[in-house]
Amino acid sequence: MEEAMERDQPLTPAGRLFLQPLMNQVINCAVVVEFPFDDVEAFKAELRSSILLQHPRFCSLMVTDSFGREHWRKTQVDVDRHVIVRHQPLSDDIHISDDDAVNDFVADLSVSSPLPTDKPLWEIHLLLAHKTVLFRVHHALGDGISLMSMLLSCCRRVDDPSQPPTIGGVGAASSSPRRRAWSVSTLVKVVWYTLIYILEFSLRALCLRDKTTAVSGGDGVELWPRRLASARFRLDDMKIVKRAVADATINDVLFGVISCGLSRYLDIKSPKAMPEGLRITGVAMVNLRPQAGLQEIWKLINSKSGSRWGNKFGMLLLPVYYHSGGSDPLQFVKRAKTMIDKKKLSLEAPFSYKVGDLVMSLFGPKLASILNYRIVCNTTFTISNVVGPREEISMAGNPVKNIRTTSSSLPHALTMHMVSYAGVADLQILVAKDIIPDPKVLADCFQNALLEMKEAAEAATKS
Repeated sequence: MEEAMERDQPLTPAGRLFLQPLMNQVINCAVVVEFPFDDVEAFKAELRSSILLQHPRFCSLMVTDSFGREHWRKTQVDVDRHVIVRHQPLSDDIHISDDDAVNDFVADLSVSSPLPTDKPLWEIHLLLAHKTVLFRVHHALGDGISLMSMLLSCCRRVDDPSQPPTIGGVGAASSSPRRRAWSVSTLVKVVWYTLIYILEFSLRALCLRDKTTAVSGGDGVELWPRRLASARFRLDDMKIVKRAVADATINDVLFGVISCGLSRYLDIKSPKAMPEGLRITGVAMVNLRPQAGLQEIWKLINSKSGSRWGNKFGMLLLPVYYHSGGSDPLQFVKRAKTMIDKKKLSLEAPFSYKVGDLVMSLFGPKLASILNYRIVCNTTFTISNVVGPREEISMAGNPVKNIRTTSSSLPHALTMHMVSYAGVADLQILVAKDIIPDPKVLADCFQNALLEMKEAAEAATKS
């Protein structure tokens, strides 16, 4: 017993938060491959020799001591218990596509299927009939950056199977102003925006709430049945739009697409005319590591490096605004850029991380989960964006077609997670189906919004 206790490692504050009933989160990552995995035992053998099983978090049970504090305890991993093989199709309806069948399966898992605690908190579903590998990993093990970096460390490049995917220098980290040379005017802006956003953040945890719309969730909605749909964007199209707006980024374009797409959807679904400029607030997670985007896995595992494994992100409140049909689509991107530029000048993300850490340390995970839950209840949607590999990759020698990620349901009726891979970005749209019964219509609104922006950008370039 003493040896076991010596091996125990305490969970990080964020890890403890994600184990609370109100915020219990599992990340579901569906990787679609080119060919079926005919040899399941070969896949398991590849898994046993992978870096995943060298990482202590993936080889540890979550245990609770006599004081109620959670710890990681090293254990032997039985791969056969973690790899769940399904040979039969997920649906008997031959008219349902593979993508829709997998989306329906993941939507059901997002509400009703926590991970068992008598083994390390991850599992892999091999959906052989749909050529899909579904990774389910508890958020207590790490954030999207950590887990995507781990996943890619188990893959190889298609054009050079001896090499892992290119990692580093892509994606978005928190561009905190602490990394810049401050002028007096910049310092004033940093202080002002930080104070304003901290005040709003505090009010969101207490009483400030978005106006109710056709996409609003609320307390208890995380228990409602879900549907899942996918929107696909060509990164080249997003880059065309980006070039049409001075100094814009892909994230600016993404939020412009979200704002425009939600406006179009509300035009269709709202029984009454929406007030122009209505604010719809999203919750986004921002990487706080020194290096932007994906990380070298050995740097994450090495506790002495600047980039550590785990949940290292801050929370941002990112508003989008309703504008009626007929609006110039590029205006949505310009408004998104203005808003995001102000957020970049603030210390909102580091503040939210430090305050969350402080509340966890002083008052415990229960109060921290209640405050986070209230912030989610008082906003309208969740969004995340993880930049995946730019080149095509293979998993266990099988070329990967796409990577799609979502998470457990939240009080939001609308949760969106985007992952880019080899020139295409897939946005997974998880909805409470009793509030948003037709997520494919919403996906079409997002896709059409980008196409409208592309046409406007090309027209502006020619004129």
